[in-house]
Amino acid sequence: MMGAFVLSHRWLGIAFCLLFAMWFASGIVMHFVPFPSLTEAERFAGLVPLQDGQGGIAVADAVAASGIADATRVRLIQRSDGPVYVMSGPTRLQAVSALDGQGAPVSSPEVALAIARGHAQQRGLDAAHAAVVAHADYDQWSVPNGFDRHRPLFRVALGDAAGTEVYVSSHTGEVVLDTTRSERTWNLAGSILHWIYPTVLRSNWALWDGVVWTLSLLALIAAVLGAALGMTRLRLRGRTISSPYRGWHALHHIIGLIATTFVLTWIFSGWLSMDHGRLFSRGQLTAAEAAVTNSLPDWTRAASIDQRPVSSSAREVEWIGFNGKVYRRERIGLDKQVLVGPDERDTAVLSAQEVERQVTRLAPGCGATSVVAGDDDYPASSAVPGAPVYRSRCGDLWFDVDGADGSVVQRLDASRRAYRWAYGALHTLDFPILVAHPRWRAVLIVGLCMLGLVFSVTGIVIGWRRLRLSFAGPIEQKV
Repeated sequence: MMGAFVLSHRWLGIAFCLLFAMWFASGIVMHFVPFPSLTEAERFAGLVPLQDGQGGIAVADAVAASGIADATRVRLIQRSDGPVYVMSGPTRLQAVSALDGQGAPVSSPEVALAIARGHAQQRGLDAAHAAVVAHADYDQWSVPNGFDRHRPLFRVALGDAAGTEVYVSSHTGEVVLDTTRSERTWNLAGSILHWIYPTVLRSNWALWDGVVWTLSLLALIAAVLGAALGMTRLRLRGRTISSPYRGWHALHHIIGLIATTFVLTWIFSGWLSMDHGRLFSRGQLTAAEAAVTNSLPDWTRAASIDQRPVSSSAREVEWIGFNGKVYRRERIGLDKQVLVGPDERDTAVLSAQEVERQVTRLAPGCGATSVVAGDDDYPASSAVPGAPVYRSRCGDLWFDVDGADGSVVQRLDASRRAYRWAYGALHTLDFPILVAHPRWRAVLIVGLCMLGLVFSVTGIVIGWRRLRLSFAGPIEQKV
């Protein structure tokens, strides 16, 4: 049995030592340079102010014209080619002209270029030399599934000093992603390596999921075997604990024992990052809960609240179906909005009572809704800075609802709460005490990853020597 353990660890170690080294090194990069995305602050800053406050047709007519019968949210934005309503349903998006209800997808590179230039100018980016460089479903930076409803995407290079590129949705005409030369370069050594994210693999989500989950599991098995063997190989000489090995083997043994807890928890939690419902719940709404949150509002009711003029400062207007009623949300600033309710009164956010009435329809036995504290162990934040996130505990099931727009930010059952610690805390060290001291957290992450990297390098050296003995030796003997 012990011989089988030794052989399994040896050959799994040889197979995965480079992968371990890559994960530790790229993990350091990822802590400082995340995968490119368009932040909410960047998205909002790029919005062109609405010119006429509201479109020429009513919201109900726009929904009917879109063909999305299950639309639950409608947004009004200003594009370079005119104002458009963007309808959001559970599975797709559709834009229609706010002037006449005609479909408003973006099929022309010239329109996409004009939209990208307007977005860039609003953000103070140089777009004098902007040009459309691609129109495709996927590239290295647009592989995440969140872009599926926007594909194909127009990629526009701004030609500025930072090498900024923005991606325009062909369905809505919105800018949905931006990258810079620095982000792209660092991510080649960070997220792309760490997540094993080449476009050809990641564009097939199921294949990528299966490949990375399997590799991570085999790496975990190799680490567990190594930890067990490392403990059994310790020697006690008097009061001194020592290793029976010499040279690189001794370094691998000693450093491995020192780093055992970190390596095992980090590889285990990294494997859990690919769980996707295999062991823990995914935190998604059930079909019954989704039916409540996505219940179709009577869009004709928007007519009454639309009698109130839209603020001249609004950059985006959104109509929301919430708790069987229609609300209108005017985004005036990144952290400032006006919410017009069915009673036609202005508020900044939904009240705790309004959220409580909605949540009681999601699950029985819900307690009083409370505002989630900023230092909560299960962090969730609103899309609007400063807006409250409300938590309602329905027995063992918790719902966190964004007070800015009524969306369910988190669904936390016991399994999902355990996953937060088993994956999030162990892999990113986002324990509340460390999050409160980001510099110490960064030092700890870099230090531990460096320790893991050195440990992996000793494994690479040992593995290389073993391969030379196993394969070069017989060849030399034949010669």
